[in-house]
Amino acid sequence: MTYLIDRRLQGKNKSAINRERFLRRYKAQIKDAVGRAIKGRSITDIENGEKVSIPVKDVNEPRFGHAHGGVWETVNPGNTEYQKGDQFNRPRSGGGGAGRGKAGNSEQTTEDDFIFELSREEFMNYFFEDLELPNMIKTQLTQVVEFKNQRAGYNISGTPSNIHVLRSLRGALGRRIAVGGPSRKQLTTLEHALRDLREEGAEDDDPRVLDLKHQIHHIHTRLLAIPFIDPIDLRYSNRIKVPKPSTAAVMFCIMDVSGSMDESRKDTAKRFFILLYLFLKRVYEKIEVVFIRHHTAAAEVDENEFFHSRESGGTVVSSALHMLNKIIGERYSSGDWNSYVAQASDGDNWDNDSVLCKQLLNNAIMPRVQYYTYVEITDGPPQNLWEQYTEVASTHANFAMQKIVTPSDIYPVFRELFKKQPK
Repeated sequence: MTYLIDRRLQGKNKSAINRERFLRRYKAQIKDAVGRAIKGRSITDIENGEKVSIPVKDVNEPRFGHAHGGVWETVNPGNTEYQKGDQFNRPRSGGGGAGRGKAGNSEQTTEDDFIFELSREEFMNYFFEDLELPNMIKTQLTQVVEFKNQRAGYNISGTPSNIHVLRSLRGALGRRIAVGGPSRKQLTTLEHALRDLREEGAEDDDPRVLDLKHQIHHIHTRLLAIPFIDPIDLRYSNRIKVPKPSTAAVMFCIMDVSGSMDESRKDTAKRFFILLYLFLKRVYEKIEVVFIRHHTAAAEVDENEFFHSRESGGTVVSSALHMLNKIIGERYSSGDWNSYVAQASDGDNWDNDSVLCKQLLNNAIMPRVQYYTYVEITDGPPQNLWEQYTEVASTHANFAMQKIVTPSDIYPVFRELFKKQPK
């Protein structure tokens, strides 16, 4: 008998099928574990994987074993402490027995926990599973392949509207030259022969002259019978569909950097912006990010200056909205760009300027953007800007606003802003 032993190294994803089956079967438990995990991690680490624990009772599988059949005789070891008939007290509950006991609430590995490590992509899938980009009217997802018509030579069949006249006439001319070439050569020879006979003095009633004229007439008739254009000469413009690059997205980050926005509020705003960027990255292949900061005046800056620069003075939010409208009109006005705006502020603004902000949003900005989110980072009562923005949200479905008090509110607020809309 021959035994074959496969000693080849197994691949990295040797149990990919079993892993997918496990993820489908225990989807609810894993999702709950992901929800518990994200509460204690930083937003900057959101893209990393995670080790999640699942109660072992939820992953137990039925097992088959061999039962002890027949009659069994056992010999038990004796002891020197007890004899037959002795009495002893019942052990206290919770004593140091060999049972499993209750599961603890610590994060350390115990017998009641099954540790399962999720990859980065799996973790992100569970985190964003019940979220979507609302009001995506013209948005083209990266998973949806678009096509555009492109010319690809000529075809011998097609509709009359696609006939290429110049190419068809060129083909007809080539066919007439090719078909009538031998006859024209023969016609030239016969005409030279007839001229030679007449130079020799032959009369018109000469049989040789009559025969040459008859042959010349017959060849002329054959040449005239060649059609000017034939159905075989027709050529049609051929068009094929080629994949068209998916549309891209631009994300505008607007933040108040006046004196009232301290570093803790800026850090909270940064966490929200990063989370939105990661969410858009899952939908669009190409994303451009534009940073606009403002106090009394607005400026387009890079990321480092956006989050770390310090300013003092008042707040004029309309300056940032004016710049936003200008940038969209100059650089992202075509239909290939889907614009998303995220604005973070503590709500402080000049009273007269808040009314102007509402007018800019209603008349100029909201028709141009896919979605506009406003988060107010404050633990106090709503400011005048919140009141004006509430009127904008009541008239535009693609405008959403929420309030963030502490960094722990970032996740709930984000999920509320981008939750799936009921059908």
